[in-house]
Amino acid sequence: MNTTWFKRTRPVTLARAGLLLILMTGCSVGPNYVRPQLTVPVIYRGADENPVSSADQDSLGDQQWAQVFREPELQDLIRVALGNNYDMRIAAQRVLEEQAQLRITRSQQFPIVSGGATGIGADLGSSVGNGLPSGAVAVGTFNLSAAWTPDFWGLYRHQTEAQRAELLGQLWAQRAVQITVVQQVAATYLHLRSLDEQLSIAKQTLGARQESVELTRTLESGGSVPLADLRQAEELEYTASVQIPQLEQESQQQENALRLLLGQNPGPVVHTDPNALAPVPRDLPVGLPSRLLERRPDILQAEQQLIAANARIGVVRAQFFPQLSLTASGGVAGSDFSNIFVPEGRLIYGVGSLTQPIFEGGRLRGQLQLSEENKREMVLNYQKTIAEAFRDASNALIAVDKQRISREQQEKLVAAAEDAAQLARMRYQGGATSYLEVLTTDSTLFSAQLSLVNFREGEAQSLVQLYEALGGGW
Repeated sequence: MNTTWFKRTRPVTLARAGLLLILMTGCSVGPNYVRPQLTVPVIYRGADENPVSSADQDSLGDQQWAQVFREPELQDLIRVALGNNYDMRIAAQRVLEEQAQLRITRSQQFPIVSGGATGIGADLGSSVGNGLPSGAVAVGTFNLSAAWTPDFWGLYRHQTEAQRAELLGQLWAQRAVQITVVQQVAATYLHLRSLDEQLSIAKQTLGARQESVELTRTLESGGSVPLADLRQAEELEYTASVQIPQLEQESQQQENALRLLLGQNPGPVVHTDPNALAPVPRDLPVGLPSRLLERRPDILQAEQQLIAANARIGVVRAQFFPQLSLTASGGVAGSDFSNIFVPEGRLIYGVGSLTQPIFEGGRLRGQLQLSEENKREMVLNYQKTIAEAFRDASNALIAVDKQRISREQQEKLVAAAEDAAQLARMRYQGGATSYLEVLTTDSTLFSAQLSLVNFREGEAQSLVQLYEALGGGW
């Protein structure tokens, strides 16, 4: 054997083999992710009916929630909810779970190294016999082993890519939960303030009608008015009184709902801010619709789900190719603990295996088809989420405009109803009309006042809806 030739060519051969191994490890058979083509409107529908700004650098959704909801009571509630809300805490735990799963998945790309040692000691008596030595006997071994499956075709890298996308998707889901919590707290608080104002109107109306009943009863006792007038006055009184327990019931139930959002047990909540149902500003910035793709967490979560589905196609494709597994082990042993580490006691070996799928009854092709169909579903889900986001923003803008107009018209209706009720009472006191006209106009006024509060709440809620639709809150 020409040992000189062997010594000259062996380093070259090993270098080529190492280079080939590196090149093969860098191969990847999965598709690269490309964002689907999207049709984005130039402006939001409803923006042309509102005095809003579409400047690219300015949007209501970019503002912190404390800049949008300025009521100190509401800010305190939102702050507590973001710290204690159960959905927020569950979402945070899911992020931690996905982080741990990513570590597990990523570990498959690296070799597994393990070590071990054994030792046996015995004291054999002379009666054991038949050639076995008497006295102390000791045997020991120490070994170190490694196993590695090179990621030639990107199997483990695509699995890691998919799991990383799942983690990012869960992070966006956590931020979507934060938006929802801010929206729910604000909406519940505004509804409570609406109930407070309706309850105040009902109590004031009840007090005035009770005085009217007493006056009518006195007049009826003196024969100045018929019994029918007294019954109609009582009808007005009971109409107001029946509203009070209903409003109190809903208010207390809404307080319980708000306490749950705060992560607390049922109980009362402070809600006294007089400016909670103030008109919505008319110069709201909304930005360009294209920016919604980078601001709404649900859109970004849907895209990460699409990225994960795309990576899983690479996972399945890699399984069509040969998989190489390498195992190496080394160790030392000795018949006595004192000579375990002598050079003559070493043992080193390596094993490599190559497997190639030949026939699996269509399993791999079925998995590939499934992963490709799942990606198509995620594309549709991504596009649908974007379309829903544009719809939400448009609906919120329309609501801001129409609720403002409705509130303004209702204010005029209340003013007219107040005049009509006052004139009816004057006509009744002058004997020019029956108490039926008082009954009708007073009922109309009471209903109009309650409706005005509802319209004021609707306008305030439209700001909450717009803020959420534009991706604000996180």
